[in-house]
Amino acid sequence: MIGIIDYGMGNLGSVGNACRFIGAPAKIVTTPGDLSGCGAMILPGVGAFGDCVSHMTRHGFIDPVRDWIAAKKPFLGICLGLQMLFEGSEESPGVPGLGVFRGQAKKFRLGSDFKVPQIGWNQVQQRQPACPLFAGVPDNSFFYFVHSFYVEPEDAAITAGTTDYGMTYTSAVWKDNVMAVQFHPEKSHDTGLRMLKNFAELGTGS
Repeated sequence: MIGIIDYGMGNLGSVGNACRFIGAPAKIVTTPGDLSGCGAMILPGVGAFGDCVSHMTRHGFIDPVRDWIAAKKPFLGICLGLQMLFEGSEESPGVPGLGVFRGQAKKFRLGSDFKVPQIGWNQVQQRQPACPLFAGVPDNSFFYFVHSFYVEPEDAAITAGTTDYGMTYTSAVWKDNVMAVQFHPEKSHDTGLRMLKNFAELGTGS
């Protein structure tokens, strides 16, 4: 069972629908107690970094998410769920993230040829092809992005995928049980669904 964290601001509908489409058992988790029986966790997210932290705190999810990750259970962050794994964001100075990884989310500062936010399809270059999310996913596949900020890890070794948009930035990370992506696999058609299926299999042991 995949637990999809509901802290009041996430793309729960599309993530839940995608899980149902691929036949992956999933449930919306509105309180930490609802995680009972789950073998994997998805942390989706849309909106502003500071609002996300505030909602996560209010719903009591900060420590349970950290504990889940520390327990080496499968974890997938999507969009803001990726940025939350880091120490903070230029979007909300002084607001701490989960601090699972060292580094910050930075705002795109690009030339006039590139619109911010980046909205639309872009490619992901696989820097760690062994990442479980990439099983059966061709290198340089297209995924759907909507974001104005990108993560800058201090440890380059956790970068699983990169994307070019006026610069080359980290669009996927992987370390042990923790995987996270800047794009939206649930909105990325067959390739994104394959990625979600790969993650679901980690949680079911199939």
